[in-house]
Amino acid sequence: MDLNLYFKSIIDQDNASVVICNLEHQIIYMNPAAIHSYHKWGGEKLVGKSLMNCHNPQSREMIEKVVGWFQESREHNRIHTFYNEKQVKDVYMVALRDEDGTLLGYYEKHEYRTRDEEPFYKFQ
Repeated sequence: MDLNLYFKSIIDQDNASVVICNLEHQIIYMNPAAIHSYHKWGGEKLVGKSLMNCHNPQSREMIEKVVGWFQESREHNRIHTFYNEKQVKDVYMVALRDEDGTLLGYYEKHEYRTRDEEPFYKFQ
């Protein structure tokens, strides 16, 4: 069974932005939420471009440090990078590894802290 379709669907249905990068910092995938969130900066046109072009020098340095930390150990897989008070969310960088634990790339994960006020089981 090819699980890739299921994994892609999970990412695509997530309300939080998911931007996946390879080790060269090239954006290789953006889910629909990320395309919408980053539309002012080009949205889906960012795919294939360097993530580093979207960050200031200090942020680029920190991204490089995190990737270096990921490479130091297979145990280093997630690091808290930012808290956005306006959106009440924590932001993490997460390592992407193959079955052998080799680092393939990384992505940014957003975890919102506001309560979802949508009624339970609201069928539309």
